[in-house]
Amino acid sequence: MLGKKLVTAQKRGETRALCLGLGMVTCSMMMYFFIGITIVPFYTKSVWTTETMCKLLKANIQDSALCPNSDGLEDEDAFPYPCLEVWVNLTASGQEVMLYQTEDTLRRNPKCSYVPSKSKNSEEVKALIETIASNFKKYQTFPCYYDPGGTQTNAILSRLYPPRNLLFAFLWPTLLFTGGCLIIVLVKISQYVSVLSAWQ
Repeated sequence: MLGKKLVTAQKRGETRALCLGLGMVTCSMMMYFFIGITIVPFYTKSVWTTETMCKLLKANIQDSALCPNSDGLEDEDAFPYPCLEVWVNLTASGQEVMLYQTEDTLRRNPKCSYVPSKSKNSEEVKALIETIASNFKKYQTFPCYYDPGGTQTNAILSRLYPPRNLLFAFLWPTLLFTGGCLIIVLVKISQYVSVLSAWQ
């Protein structure tokens, strides 16, 4: 009687462990799919792949020319803000180009080097842009990224999805997948050893 209870408990434990392992593998696959359709396309489409040093030429705030958000479209998400224009000299090529904060900044407003979030009020935005401009003037030389192919004649300060961030994004689903597979393999080994012991 006790032996039957132990066998039943063992089978239940193995079933739960298998379900846990399969669940972990399924979740990891879903995470891989989500990363593949969200982060990977942004990474592959980015042409600013080569790092170089940028030397500041000028950083001007155009107070009279307030730039709308969302590519100049007049919608509820559009709001005016001072336009910061930063021009730099690329050490690698010697070109004078406009600097943008990220790839997304160029897409949202190609006239301005920085696009603030709408959540900030106008006074905060103005103070923030003035601080950014003063920091550029303080640190005359800094690392930036440019397009070695020449399709984009500008530079960005930081990439949205650098290789390090992409690897970090794939780290958790990989660990989850490995853990799930390990649980399944251990359960199968345990079942095989149990059957082998029963035959002996």
